Parts: sequence; C-alpha cells; structure tokens
Amino acid sequence: MNVVVRTPRLVVRDWTEQDAPAALAVYGRAEVARWLSPAVDEITDEDEMRRTLRGWIADTAASEDGIGHWAITVADTGQVVGGVSLHLLPVDEQDVEIGWQIAPEHWGNGYATEAGRGVLERAFANDVDEVFALVRPANRRAEAAARRVGMTWVGETEKYYGLRLNVFRVRPSDLAARPADPA
Repeated sequence: MNVVVRTPRLVVRDWTEQDAPAALAVYGRAEVARWLSPAVDEITDEDEMRRTLRGWIADTAASEDGIGHWAITVADTGQVVGGVSLHLLPVDEQDVEIGWQIAPEHWGNGYATEAGRGVLERAFANDVDEVFALVRPANRRAEAAARRVGMTWVGETEKYYGLRLNVFRVRPSDLAARPADPA
C-alpha cells in the first residue's frame, strides 16, 4: 500500500477497495455528504462506495503530478478517519483543489489540518504552483481548516459546480512563511 504522507499522528495512503466500509462511515454520513454535492454524488451503501473508491484509485494511479484521492488513517491503529484529495477543478482542468472529509466522531482533533498540510507540501514538491479550497459559505468548519493549513480567503466565485463558493488559496511561499496553526 502506497503511503503518500506520514505525519506524527497520521498516515495518508492510497485507498483500497477493502476500505469501503470505513470510507462509507465518512462519505455516507449526512453531516459530511451535504457539503460534497454536486461534486460527489450521495453514497448510500458499500457497493456504491466500492465503485467510487475504484474510480478514485484509478484516477490516482493515472495521475502524474501528485493529484489523487487518499485515505487518512491514524498512524498507531490504521483506523480510517477520513479522506483527502487533490483534484483538478472542472473548468479548464488547470486549477487544483484540495478537499478533506473527516468522520464526525473525529472532528476537533486537527486531522484535516495535519493531513491537508502534508498533502499540500507534497503537491508543492511535485511542482504544483497553487492550490484552492472551495467552501460553501455556511461551512465554517471547512473555512477554519483551510485557514489552519495556511490558506487565505481570496473571494467568492460561481465558476465551479454552479454554486456560490468561498475561495481559499495557498502557494508554496505561503506555507514556508507560516507554520500550520494548531487544531
């Protein structure tokens, strides 16, 4: 299994089809899924989650520049607590977006910040120039996580997904200038 990022508490690794039950415990939860639509369809059962994972695994394997979808696991136990991704945005497929989803019972532990920061550092090491986070205005948790990883709010847009979204951005120099905020 390919480890993408290792932090003091977490291992960010490739998804496997065997992760379907654990992934469904994240992506199948209403309090997580409500922020993902329309970019990710509602996932209601393990078979659907397994199909989604297969797509993510294939997309990650085909990527040449560190783009992909990965599982966030606790280093000591291997427990899947969420997922993180870097993917091309749908308009012109040049802008890179980071996304993270954590199971609600693990909110407040700083996992999104820790995994997000690690994935961003990896992206910049793979010559990605900037990364965006698109956040619905009511998603305060995601806004806070974006700021904690070192992102800055740069405005609003309706360019993506047919929604009005807050746009956060980070560049390599931003990470170098500012350590990650604590959870």
